[in-house]
Amino acid sequence: MGLINLLTRDPLAFVLVAIPLLYSIIIHELAHGWVAYKMGDPTAKWSGRLSLNPLKHLDPIGTLMLFLVGFGWAKPVPVNLDNIPDRRKALIFVSSAGVLANLLIAFTTVLFFRLTSMPMSRITAVFVNTLVNINITLAALNLIPIPPLDGSKILMGFASERVGYFLARMERYGFFIIIALLYLGILDFLIDFFRWIIISVLKLLLG
Repeated sequence: MGLINLLTRDPLAFVLVAIPLLYSIIIHELAHGWVAYKMGDPTAKWSGRLSLNPLKHLDPIGTLMLFLVGFGWAKPVPVNLDNIPDRRKALIFVSSAGVLANLLIAFTTVLFFRLTSMPMSRITAVFVNTLVNINITLAALNLIPIPPLDGSKILMGFASERVGYFLARMERYGFFIIIALLYLGILDFLIDFFRWIIISVLKLLLG
C-alpha cells in the first residue's frame, strides 16, 4: 500500500509512518558516506551529502514510488572507493554501514524503552513500533545479495573476482530484477527471511 492511500485515510498514521521512514532511509544513506569519509574518501562530504536535510537525499522517482506503491528509495550517496587504499575492505565496510545503521536504530530504540520502562501513549507506541519495524525491514531488504542492494556489494567484498565481476555486470539490470521479484512475491519472501534472522539475533541480544 502506498503512502498516498494512508494519507487520505488516516493523516496521523501517515505522519507516524512517513517521518521514521524518511529519516531511516536518510540515515541509511548517510552512514555509507560517513564510513567512506572516515576511511579516506571525501566524495560524499564534497557533494554535501553528509547531512540530515531530506532535500539532499530524496530521489524524485523513488519518492513517487514510495507514495504510490509503498516501495521507494533515496539517492545513493556518492562514494569513490578508489580513494581508499584497501578497496575490498572499503567495499565491505561502506556497504555494511547502511544496514548496521538501521539495525542500531532498531536495537537502541527497543533497549531504551526496556531499560527506562517508560510508559507510552498509544501514539508513542505506534511511532516506536513503526520505527523499529521500518529499520528492521530496511536492513533485511538491503541484505539481499541482488545488485544494487548492499548485500550484493558486501558479497563482492568477500567473493572472488569472478563472482564480483558477475555481480557488477548484473547491476545495470538490478532495478528490473527487483521489480520482477516484487511482482512475483519473491522479494517479500526474501525480506521475511532476513527479517527472521535479524529479529532472532535482536531477541538473543535483548534477552
